[in-house]
Amino acid sequence: MALNDASHRIVADLLCTRTGQQLTDNRLWRVSSALAGLFRERGISNLDQLVCLLGDGDESDLATQVVEALLNNETYFFRDHAYFSILAETVLPDIASKRAASRRIRIWSAGCSTGQEVLSLAMLFAGQPDRWAGWSIDILGTDISSKALAVANSGLYSQFEIQRGISIGQMLQFFSETPQGWQASDTIRAMARFKQASVLDAPPHPSHFDLVLCRNVLLYFDPPTRRSVFERLSQATAADGWLMLGAGETVIGQTDFFVPAPCGATLYHPVGSSGQRPGPDRRMARALAAMPA
Repeated sequence: MALNDASHRIVADLLCTRTGQQLTDNRLWRVSSALAGLFRERGISNLDQLVCLLGDGDESDLATQVVEALLNNETYFFRDHAYFSILAETVLPDIASKRAASRRIRIWSAGCSTGQEVLSLAMLFAGQPDRWAGWSIDILGTDISSKALAVANSGLYSQFEIQRGISIGQMLQFFSETPQGWQASDTIRAMARFKQASVLDAPPHPSHFDLVLCRNVLLYFDPPTRRSVFERLSQATAADGWLMLGAGETVIGQTDFFVPAPCGATLYHPVGSSGQRPGPDRRMARALAAMPA
């Protein structure tokens, strides 16, 4: 597939408009492989032909299919396992102590893809039934991909997917084998719900989540978009809550809405000891600093 510069620009603009993601030079290698299945399905021979079809009013669904194909939905159960250990050993006990009165924990997985991160979190709770007896656990997963969310809502995974990240014991405890694949149990699915949304949208309602995970999502945004996402994440995080980013992401030099947590490991707290957001004076100072001299 020849990657014509003009056609590439149109596809890149489509992805950015729909998702805010930048199709940078170091991601061009994905275009051919990402669109190959769509090309075969639609009988399209090259990118130029695709762009011509995108301009056809009768192909309104094609743009959505292109965006879906270009999204990186790579995920697996307990991805970066050490981070889930920190969640289990440090973050969740901290949240439990703060929510002892309400016995309710609310978690948001932003960019949840096909749902493995959400169900991994659910397994942390389900693996300690006595510890969490009587608690209300609500784990919301959001993603812009309707195709990925269809898998997440089904809770059905292939043999390859089920073997990535979980032990045989977890597999047998929390999943059952069916002719269609491995089905997540009602126990963990009861804690999970999924909704189509972008991190560029207003935060999910009701907000003030005790823990927000936004891992390996910010990598694809330019700095201004990333700052906007951080502000939305801060609006969604409880004043005494936690934010977890991906291994290659940080708030340092990116935003003043969060500060690193003492335990590290890509964990952060809302800025200020009481979780106060920057006030009008600080926002004005930022705006003035960003103005050209």
